[in-house]
Amino acid sequence: MAEVQVLSGVGDKGPACLRVTHPGGCWLLDCGHGPEESAPFRTEWLEGVDAVFISHDHVDHIGGAVHVIAAGLPIYTTAITARALPPGARVSEIPVQGRMRIGGVTLTTGRNGHALGGVWMHFDLGRGLFYSGDWSEESHWFAFDEPPAARTALIDASYHLDPVPQTRRKADLDALLAGLPGQVLLPVPPSGRAGELALHLMGQGSLGLDDTCRDVLAAALGAGPSAGISEAAHALAPLLEHPFDPEARFLLCDTPNAEAGAARALLERAQRAGRLGRDFHVVFTGHMTAHARALAAHPGVHFTRWNVHPPLGDQLALVDRLGVERFVPLFCPLPEDYLVEDRTPARLFFHERVSL
Repeated sequence: MAEVQVLSGVGDKGPACLRVTHPGGCWLLDCGHGPEESAPFRTEWLEGVDAVFISHDHVDHIGGAVHVIAAGLPIYTTAITARALPPGARVSEIPVQGRMRIGGVTLTTGRNGHALGGVWMHFDLGRGLFYSGDWSEESHWFAFDEPPAARTALIDASYHLDPVPQTRRKADLDALLAGLPGQVLLPVPPSGRAGELALHLMGQGSLGLDDTCRDVLAAALGAGPSAGISEAAHALAPLLEHPFDPEARFLLCDTPNAEAGAARALLERAQRAGRLGRDFHVVFTGHMTAHARALAAHPGVHFTRWNVHPPLGDQLALVDRLGVERFVPLFCPLPEDYLVEDRTPARLFFHERVSL
């Protein structure tokens, strides 16, 4: 008998961490921290675990890796995600697209459309167990591979019942930017929205990528298919040949909540000069931590969502395509709200344990 226990990730946007127990061992799927500082990885989640699988390198999926390394556990992840691990990791590389046998279980992976080197995972347990990690099918920067059928699906539902597609998000962003005079800082995760937004903003005004973003995107283009990017992504190559221009109209800078890095430095410089809200604006486009929400109280700081997770229609469509009998909506509040959605025959689970 195999079982999945959701240690963290049901009922909130908390750290991703799921335990899979099967006859061949006990595994963790992701070992996240945050995204809020008040939501740490718990070391007791490692008790009895034989190995850890990491879907991608965002902190709420990889942030507890230091504890995994301290415990001496092997980590299964892609080569690009492994670069974000702390020193001393025992890495067993898994493919971005492919299949391998681990502990008597076949693991199938595919590009998740969300992060550099990021993958979804499918295990041949209980007539198919699918774990999306974070995923998106709307990206022009990242590629998404169609997963195989599964009886049980644990899917990223970070946007809950929000149905708004990326086409509308892009239109809303463009309308906001058109009304903002001067420079606009867009804080981004280098391995996430940086490439997405750079592709979208090319041709709309001068564009500056800070050193961290430029280096990450250049490495992704150099890595080819193993980075999980699309063919369209290569349109960024000419932009990456230029150094960061801090006077550009649009500034794409690390970190995504402007709590550190070039984004924080540029924001603080604008505040000291009295420019914020006058000829310097900040636009957040992703999940906002308490730090970012506090900044949003100031004039000149704005929010408009850029989809990097699936809207409701994509969630339900994937559940149908997988042919699942039951699914767990992860990383969202009030998963019981999905009970009002009658467009899928799958049975909803929002309990911590699911028998496979």
